[in-house]
Amino acid sequence: MAVVEKISAFAGKTFTLWVLIFAVIAYLLPQHFAWIGNYIVPLLGIVMFGMGLTLDLSDFKEVFKRPLEVALGVIGHFIIMPLIAFLLAASLNLPKDIAIGVILVGCCPSGTASNVMVFLARGNVALAVAIASVSTILAPIVTPLLILLFASKWVHVSVLSLFLSVVQVIIVPLVLGFIVKKFFGKQARTGAKAMPLVSVVAIVLIVSGVVAGSAEKIAQTALLVFAVVILHNLLGFVIGFFFARLCGMDLAKQKAVSMEVGMQNSGLGVALATAHFSPLAAVPSAIFSVWHNLSGSVLANIYSRMKDKNLETANSDPSASQHA
Repeated sequence: MAVVEKISAFAGKTFTLWVLIFAVIAYLLPQHFAWIGNYIVPLLGIVMFGMGLTLDLSDFKEVFKRPLEVALGVIGHFIIMPLIAFLLAASLNLPKDIAIGVILVGCCPSGTASNVMVFLARGNVALAVAIASVSTILAPIVTPLLILLFASKWVHVSVLSLFLSVVQVIIVPLVLGFIVKKFFGKQARTGAKAMPLVSVVAIVLIVSGVVAGSAEKIAQTALLVFAVVILHNLLGFVIGFFFARLCGMDLAKQKAVSMEVGMQNSGLGVALATAHFSPLAAVPSAIFSVWHNLSGSVLANIYSRMKDKNLETANSDPSASQHA
């Protein structure tokens, strides 16, 4: 098990690299990866089951300790990213399927890797975990309603069908993972050590399957989709950061909110696009999966070098420490 744990840790650290490598291979050799498209929902279920294995009631302590900050983070996430997506789709007059795909990824809950990025950025991990957990639990209701609000200009949206899909893909495996951890604690803890490896493999397969299935469409729209996805993600990071600052949060919390706003559960976007819309609508989510891990890693490195000036002032001012 120690060997599996080491491999799992290595896979987790080099996750972005594997996603990038296999996305390129799947694009160049789509015939070898297209079959994976039929298994996107169960693969995402495996990822969410793994998240459930690591979920603990203590993750929600922050919700009760700082309900306002968690609520602001969740509200910021579910307002900023869908709104940016809609404005990009409308202002750039994106083709129908791409517009739907951009809005889909914008309406998803926080990404599964966002907490890791907050940790690397030296942000407030407890706040990040709480925001990600709450946004994921709210996703069956909030995500379909947001898609109805922002995508109905382009396509008919069935809220009930989307609700059932999100429950199936996100909530059921998440709850199963949580139940397994609750009743089979020792075995679950052992299994959880291998889950980063399993999750990396599952996400790599999801991205590869979508890229292979849409290789021809990606070739036709690559520059446009890449530009929109990059802009969407970076605007999410920047606006999320200043939104948290505007709400009076300290630097560590600003980093957490920034990451939780800018990083999406793009695997869910892929699953919803594949099940309810079109293969081309899944492309923005697939590209987002690759890109936000690259940009998140770079931003985490930048954030980790940033220091809170208020804390530094307080630490260097003897009178401040006396009054504390």
